[in-house]
Amino acid sequence: MLSNPQPHGFLSQLAAVVAISSLPFSVLAQQQEVPPAANAEKQRQIEQVRESPESLRLRVLLAPQQEATLSSRMDGTLEELPVNLGDTVSEGDVLARFDCRIQQARVNAASTEVSVARLNLDAKRSLRRLDAVGDHEVVVAQAEVEKSQSALNLSSVERDQCTLSAPFDARIARVHVKAYQTMSAGTPIVDLVGDGALKVRLNAPSVLLPKLQVGQALEVTVNETEQTYTATLSAISARIDAVAQTVALEARLDSAHEELRPGMTGSARMLFEDTVAASE
Repeated sequence: MLSNPQPHGFLSQLAAVVAISSLPFSVLAQQQEVPPAANAEKQRQIEQVRESPESLRLRVLLAPQQEATLSSRMDGTLEELPVNLGDTVSEGDVLARFDCRIQQARVNAASTEVSVARLNLDAKRSLRRLDAVGDHEVVVAQAEVEKSQSALNLSSVERDQCTLSAPFDARIARVHVKAYQTMSAGTPIVDLVGDGALKVRLNAPSVLLPKLQVGQALEVTVNETEQTYTATLSAISARIDAVAQTVALEARLDSAHEELRPGMTGSARMLFEDTVAASE
């Protein structure tokens, strides 16, 4: 009887795995440790940030205080689109209007039903005063009025969805559709960015967290305009990025500037109390 050949390749691989697993944990850990020189450089950078945080330049991104993508709330054909890219709109301005003849017809029909139900209720009340009908007939007539009024309210809501209005003062950042286009509910129509002072998004080293506080001043230099603007720290994230060892911050520009646009980038310098005192 012939014996099967031993899988020497597999046995040698198994022996290598056993040999590695038998090594002390400290030996394996040393192979994964960061070189001492890299640790020393990182620690030196941290100490430098702690000693002179005012010299740190942080990358920033300008963003609007409010922004939204407005979508269609109904299926239909876009009848009017009175806005264009870059337009300034105020709260309540009409941004789009759909063909609403069907919805208006439903409102008219529901309004007629309300009128009929009220006439029927008045007749039942008159008959009740003459004892020609009972209380039950009056109650049923009153319920018919309420039912028809609810149907009218529903039709009015559906009709109001034909008009899309600006929810806040803003600028048109993008127009997704064209007039006379037929679309389904949920189709994006326009992107809005809030009009007014922009906010500044930035990340700071987490070692600065003890020195950061809401209301702190900072200087923002924007690359596109090559100008410096004053801002105030408005929010500090409740979470630290464990990988980058940074904390997300938001600041608000102290005033609105016509030349600034969302998406612009630049750098910021934190102004701590000792820095302000030294400059004075």
